[in-house]
Amino acid sequence: MAKSAKTRKSVAKKFKRTGTGKLVYRSPGARHLLTSKTRKRKRNLGKDKVMFDGDAKRYTSI
Repeated sequence: MAKSAKTRKSVAKKFKRTGTGKLVYRSPGARHLLTSKTRKRKRNLGKDKVMFDGDAKRYTSI
């Protein structure tokens, strides 16, 4: 019987699956150096993002 690959836990913690099966992730770049970023940019960095289908195929096997 073939063994399946182990899940990469560090990557698995960065994504969540929605009810429809899409991947959601946090926007990068909202941790430090915030004084040089505009209010609008910081506000949009706080929102979750839905991953494109082409990119999601790469992460479903992980």
